[in-house]
Amino acid sequence: MAKATTIKEALAKWEEKNGQKASEAKEVKLYGQIPPVERMDESLSTLVNCEKLSLSTNCIERIANLNSLKNLRILSLGRNNIKNLNGLEAVGDTLEELWISYNFIEKLRGIRVMKKLKVLYMSNNLVKDWVVAAEFARLAELPLLEDLVFVGNPLQEKYASDQKNNWIEEATKRVPKLKKLDGTLVIKQEEEEEGGN
Repeated sequence: MAKATTIKEALAKWEEKNGQKASEAKEVKLYGQIPPVERMDESLSTLVNCEKLSLSTNCIERIANLNSLKNLRILSLGRNNIKNLNGLEAVGDTLEELWISYNFIEKLRGIRVMKKLKVLYMSNNLVKDWVVAAEFARLAELPLLEDLVFVGNPLQEKYASDQKNNWIEEATKRVPKLKKLDGTLVIKQEEEEEGGN
């Protein structure tokens, strides 16, 4: 089996392809490396100007080494092997969008540090329940979160398949600031009533 691509190697390939120093770039795309990246290693620290980093479609298991990415606004980690959200603390004050669909996340512990997060795409993960350590309620602690994609998680599938329970209604009750859920605009009852006056 081929040895994994390191971040350093992926950055060298990116620089050669783009004719630019990664340390100066605002957007760096390291998705779908062959062989795949397995670790977010210390080479990420060179990306001091990066605002959008894509590491999707690799084999990363842990979020790490984001301390030097003080300008990071969008982080794309979809289609990896990530099991939790630990490691996001370093970008908690800047990150506005987290794209982390198609991973193995069961718990949302670690999300509360994301004070600027507006967009969270985390479809097709393993979040199962409203109440297990109040997982879903953790999202309500994010003051700016307005766009959430959660489709494909066991919790969403359970509610979507049961006609007696309305997924959008239940989810927006728990995270009332949402404007968009699973690609659908959320219209709240109060807003409808205010609009009628």
